[in-house]
Amino acid sequence: MARGKTPVFINCPFDGAYLPFFHAIVFAVYRCGFTPRCALEVIDGGGTRIAKIETLIEECPLGIHDISRTELDGVNKLPRFNMPLELGLFLGAKRYGDTVQKRKKCLVLDCERYRYQKFISDIAGQDVDSHEGKVEILIDKVRSFLNSAVRSRPLLSGAAIRDDYQRFNEVLPEICSRLRIDAGSLDYRDFAWIAADYVSKDGKL
Repeated sequence: MARGKTPVFINCPFDGAYLPFFHAIVFAVYRCGFTPRCALEVIDGGGTRIAKIETLIEECPLGIHDISRTELDGVNKLPRFNMPLELGLFLGAKRYGDTVQKRKKCLVLDCERYRYQKFISDIAGQDVDSHEGKVEILIDKVRSFLNSAVRSRPLLSGAAIRDDYQRFNEVLPEICSRLRIDAGSLDYRDFAWIAADYVSKDGKL
């Protein structure tokens, strides 16, 4: 984790269909001057996954939670509830934690406004927003949330971050080629390092 950068816990699907959204969140968090954290950053067979997630949640004052993935699994015909579970852990830390934990803030997203009331109605009092299944709207939502969490001058506009992200995607294959990394199979740590380096250099290769 970059020293001096406020960490942001990312709770979202990690499958291939969601990857463009996940990458957009990671890039936007870096571009706004924060550090993204998620369960994919730690590969450690010596600990349980839930323990890792609990530690990440404890360390992050901010969280971005996308609970839009409610489709049934093609094999088991069951939905995946990891995202609502991790949201519950984050809200529990905020409700029952110490003074530091009680200051947590989070952005909760779904693909349609008010749809969440049909499958997780207990959070009906939460301010759940929608990205409408569009990456550009997702970036705007992330920027607005993080902008509300800073006390310095306003962050770049959503439009500026979207433009930066488009340029980043255009040069990403070239960056991967130079690093001798397969652009088609980037793991999280590869992508996060490349995005952070790109942002730190303000887009200069």
